[in-house]
Amino acid sequence: MKFVVFFIFLSFLFSKENQTIDGVAAIIEEHIVLKSDLAQMVNMSLIQNKIDPEKETEKFLSLQSSVLQSMIDQKIILKKAELDSVIVEEKEVNSALEQQIEMLIAQAGSEKKAEEILGQSLKDFKREFWYDMQDRLVSERYQQTLISSIKVTRSDVLSFYKTYKDSLPTIPITAKIRHCLIKTKPSDSSKKTSFLFLEKLKKELINGADFSVLANKHSHDPGSKNNGGSLGWVKRGLLVKRFETAAFTAELNSVIGPIETDFGYHLIETLDKKGDKILVRHILNIPVITKKDNEFYFNFATSLQKDSIKTFENFVFYTKKYSQDEKTKNVGGNLGWIDPNNFSIPEIGQAIKHIKIKECSPPINSSLGFHLLWIDKIKKGGRPNITDHWVDIEAMALNKKKMDWYENWIINSRKDIYINILF
Repeated sequence: MKFVVFFIFLSFLFSKENQTIDGVAAIIEEHIVLKSDLAQMVNMSLIQNKIDPEKETEKFLSLQSSVLQSMIDQKIILKKAELDSVIVEEKEVNSALEQQIEMLIAQAGSEKKAEEILGQSLKDFKREFWYDMQDRLVSERYQQTLISSIKVTRSDVLSFYKTYKDSLPTIPITAKIRHCLIKTKPSDSSKKTSFLFLEKLKKELINGADFSVLANKHSHDPGSKNNGGSLGWVKRGLLVKRFETAAFTAELNSVIGPIETDFGYHLIETLDKKGDKILVRHILNIPVITKKDNEFYFNFATSLQKDSIKTFENFVFYTKKYSQDEKTKNVGGNLGWIDPNNFSIPEIGQAIKHIKIKECSPPINSSLGFHLLWIDKIKKGGRPNITDHWVDIEAMALNKKKMDWYENWIINSRKDIYINILF
């Protein structure tokens, strides 16, 4: 949809140090668009569209005009929302702002780097950006209110298809699938070896060894070992349960563990706490999985497929009993409709064309373990047609109708709102 593009948050990713442009670019009733804000958003869009303003002057001027118009349209929406008394609660703004800040920290790598990029402290950023976030949420809510009642009839869909059928995008084949995940587990002796190794490291740490050095040398977590095992500031709810419970209840600067999770065994040190966040580091040791372990769980999965799962009801029963995908096991392993060519587990996507519908597949090996698959349905791909792709075409028709309605609404709204472009 060509709805108003919100560059607000992204524009803050650029430092304000070198900005020299100031003044007002446009006035919309009592709202204004500052030239400095326009410059930030144009810069962001130049990068996204890979335009060199010095070499592509016409594209630059066109883009600048388009961005300014989008900013004006946003102010129009805000004005209309004010007239219709659209509001968002303070806690909604705070929550959305926290999410944006967490995203920025994650992208930057740390709070310090995030503040360097912003050119200000996160505290100052949060204070300055609060009202922009409020405007953003109000605009989004009002837009949804405007278009929520728009529907399409069968006649609308058929008319849309007749007009655009030659230019509609190709629809990929999709499959509605389920899986039962059987993970390969290390033997008890392998787990004991891992546990004892971390016990040895723990004694070294108690005797004064450097946690960062040992993490860098021994940890099996590639994402944190080069940072001395640091996971940075982590919010409650983002860590696996046993790790999180241990880390949040640990005394500061005290090494605890080994703690067992699905990932392996951990030594954990919590360095600081702020409300529902902790600054934590760990050393992970993953017990060795042998060829014998793999064979055992492959044979177990094969026996389920050949001897136990003959019907859909069987598949649901044994998935609930044995699957180690906690998110899907209690819903029959349902993964929903997937595009086999773009699924997050490529081995599953590749296997679909070799599996019969409504039969349990042999074990499919992936980095997660062995998957038993069940295909409920397959939708044909290719050029859209009314018989096979009605739902997809209906969604396209609805999207087009909403887009057209919105564009007409914006055009008409501009007529009864004072707009003065000064740029």
